[in-house]
Amino acid sequence: MVEPSVEGDRAAVQSPADVVRLVGIRDVPLSVDEVLAAVADRAAGGTTVFIGTVRSSDGGREVSSLRYEAHPDAIVALQEVAKEIAEKHDVIAVAAVHRTGLLAIGDLAVVVAVAAGHRGEAFAAGKELIDEVKARVPIWKQQGFTDGAVAWVGIETTLDVES
Repeated sequence: MVEPSVEGDRAAVQSPADVVRLVGIRDVPLSVDEVLAAVADRAAGGTTVFIGTVRSSDGGREVSSLRYEAHPDAIVALQEVAKEIAEKHDVIAVAAVHRTGLLAIGDLAVVVAVAAGHRGEAFAAGKELIDEVKARVPIWKQQGFTDGAVAWVGIETTLDVES
């Protein structure tokens, strides 16, 4: 969806590429401030932010470590999801960053934000953004538990292999 944005005293038209302001997959700590700055816009009346953090337990088991691994094309999928949200919703700005590597309890794993003219659209687009990131971007989570067990979360076990 192409949306107007305020630039000084004149209205400008934004393409979806202009609406998607920040997309990244990083092996360094994430910054909520960076994500918020990316979606800041004078025309925005509402901004939603989702911050996913590493929790200390999962399914009643104590987590001791967590590692995220990304497919080499994960950034392409993340860009596609962000662009689709920009096209589908009446939003001004979209940002999404995901962490990879070894994370500690409490570390930021994912931060997404959406700015829109009104809160309702910001909430709807933000929820869809994080849901689609989790569903479609090939980033996998390996959890280590205090009992010594290790489990991959959300990985399909079927592989197509040609001989």
